[in-house]
Formats: sequence, C-alpha cells, structure tokens
Amino acid sequence: MGCCTSNTAGGSKANRISRWRSTGIVGLRDAKLKTFPDEVIEMERAVRTLDLTHNKIADVPGEIVKLINMQRLLIADNLVERLPGNLGKLQSLKVLMLDGNRISCLPDELGQLVRLEQLSISRNMLIYLPDTIGSLRNLVLLNVSNNRLKSLPESVGSCASLEELQANDNVIEELPASLCNLFQLKSLCLDNNQVNQIPDGLLVHCKSLQNLSLHNNPISMDQFQLMEGYPEFEERRKKKFDKQIDSNVMMGSKGLDVGVDK
Repeated sequence: MGCCTSNTAGGSKANRISRWRSTGIVGLRDAKLKTFPDEVIEMERAVRTLDLTHNKIADVPGEIVKLINMQRLLIADNLVERLPGNLGKLQSLKVLMLDGNRISCLPDELGQLVRLEQLSISRNMLIYLPDTIGSLRNLVLLNVSNNRLKSLPESVGSCASLEELQANDNVIEELPASLCNLFQLKSLCLDNNQVNQIPDGLLVHCKSLQNLSLHNNPISMDQFQLMEGYPEFEERRKKKFDKQIDSNVMMGSKGLDVGVDK
C-alpha cells in the first residue's frame, strides 16, 4: 500500500481526511495512484463510499475488510488482477464496480456479500463466475460484458432480485435453464456471443422481461418468434417503447429494436 500524494483538488492531507470523515465519501478518482492508499484503510468505519476509479492500482489488500461500513466500492479502470479472499467480510457493501481491470476469476467469498445490489465487472478477463454468485439474493444489476465467459452458472437463477443481466461480448454458447426463475428480470443483453437457443419457458416465466437483446448470435429471428410466450413478451416490449415515446425519451434512428438479427 502507499500514501496519496495528489493535492490538486483536495488541499492538505489533514483537510482532505477531515472532509472524508465528515462525509463518509472518499474521492480519489484520477489521482494517479499506483497503490491502495494507507490513509483510507486507517479510516476504517468512517468510509461509506470509496471511489478509486481510473488509477493504476494493481493490488487490493486484505486490509480493505477494515472498511466494514463501506457501501460503495468503485475501482473501475485500474490494473487489478485479483480480489482478496476475505472480500466477503464487507457485509455492508451494496455497489461493487470493477470494470476495466485484469481480473480472471472472482473469489468464492463473493457470495457472502449478501447486501450487494450492483455488481459490474465488464471489460476484464473472466473465464467463469463462481457458483456462489447465486447467494446474492439482493442483486439487481449484474454486468459481466466484455469478458471470456463460455457460460453462466446455473446458480445465477437464484439471484431472486435480479432485474438487469448484461453479458454482451463473451463466448457464451448455452444459457442455464435456471434463468427462467428470474421473475424480476426486465433486461437480458447477450449481444455478440455464440448463443443458439434460449431456455424453454424463459418468455413464459420471466413475466417482467421487456428487453432481450441477442444480436450477432447464431439464433435466428424465426426461432425466437416461435418460442412459447413470444406474443406476450412482444406486447410488454412495445408497451415499454410506447412509454419511452410518451416520456419524450430520445430514440435512435432504428426505432423499436426487435432484439434479434433477422
């Protein structure tokens, strides 16, 4: 670990730490850090949000578990290759952003983060997800796009609160049947993979599903339209589109995206 030497916007070290303690927010984005700052670890219970986005940090120390009240941990766009095995002790954590690092696997202890609501680990080197991810019953968003995943674990179907699953730009061939258990799922994005079929019953059981994107996969539009539950899914999708129009949301020139290449 090391010390934070950037004074560009934070004044003296003492003033900076005083401000962090009063707000609970430690902002060290774009601070040119190469190591995890010691002064942050020393704050222990005072840290609620830690933003280390866009630095050159390669190692997340095990001492991070001293930040037991931390709810948001943002370490996107660094050089992190692995996470400490004791990460699961951060029981207050709700948001974990790890996009744009060099992580090839996640520790099994990830499943101990039972309050986690958002996990984003796109643009890494993941080759699999741990089965323990199914223990994240409060997870609402899971983003694993731009990795090297060949499959999603069957246990993902136990993430009962999941509303958005992004897994674009991997090499996924098969989808677990357990996806049909994600009754809260609203958006499933699987562009640029090797998916050739969708689990039977997905459109029937996932009654909240409004967006299913499968561009650049072997599955055809004809296969998609023949699935049980497709008419009901299409109706939900059109209602969402109509609401966007009514709310004056800017739409692209393509209009209503059918989600699958013809």
